[in-house]
Amino acid sequence: MSSILTNNSAMSALSTLRNINQSLSQTQNRISTGLKVQSGKDNAAYFTISETMKSDSGMYKAIDEGLTLTKNSVATARLGAETVMDLANQFAERVAFSQGDAVDRTEIQKELNGLIERMTTTIAQSTFNGDDLVNADGATPGGAAVSVVTGITRSGGTFATTTMTFNSVDLTAIKDTLAAIDVSTSIDLAADLATAEGQLALATSAATSLGVAEKSIETQQEFLGALTENLDGGVGAMVDADMEEEAARLQALQVQQQLATQSLSIANQAPQNILSLFR
Repeated sequence: MSSILTNNSAMSALSTLRNINQSLSQTQNRISTGLKVQSGKDNAAYFTISETMKSDSGMYKAIDEGLTLTKNSVATARLGAETVMDLANQFAERVAFSQGDAVDRTEIQKELNGLIERMTTTIAQSTFNGDDLVNADGATPGGAAVSVVTGITRSGGTFATTTMTFNSVDLTAIKDTLAAIDVSTSIDLAADLATAEGQLALATSAATSLGVAEKSIETQQEFLGALTENLDGGVGAMVDADMEEEAARLQALQVQQQLATQSLSIANQAPQNILSLFR
């Protein structure tokens, strides 16, 4: 039955054209933004997961920046500790030399005083951006505990931060102990040498502990870098548009749009054909 009021063919063609135009708009949007999932309406599960992963990636990058500052502080302190260790070694050698009978201990003491002054300068310069890790309270090398955030965890569905702890050192205590040794007036040079050796051991331990802390921070930063790359890659796999696929789809939809338009045009001709019945 033909009708001038209801054109089923035109309605069907129009519905097809609408669907094609909607798909075409979606494809063009994906191509322009590079995303196949832009909001929860596109894919609720992927959107939620990707946003969480993006958040984690951002936090890891911020934590990595903080670790860089801490590493610089530790590296500066380590360099100071190693320098004090070298000076303490020279100090112990000069105290050992003072054990001889035919030596001028007054001149040796002047050398020792010079080494103490160099230690003082080194310790004063071994801070980074005001962060002092070489004048801790407590015995060297087990000074004050320093806690550093190294990452985050969502284990068991609970958000928390992960940390690492290392000890600052007290190079001033080593320097002050050595400064109390005066070989020019000492009555127990053997005890003085034992004290110098003991402080050298503490300086070595301080340098070692700071070196271990610095290496641990570097290792964690390497891990964070790899982890961030994996997170970013995972987010991309979920929400990024496949541009090759979208380009192929765009061409197909454009052809379908042209055909649907022609189909609608043909369907709209049907009422005109009814006129021929009245001629």
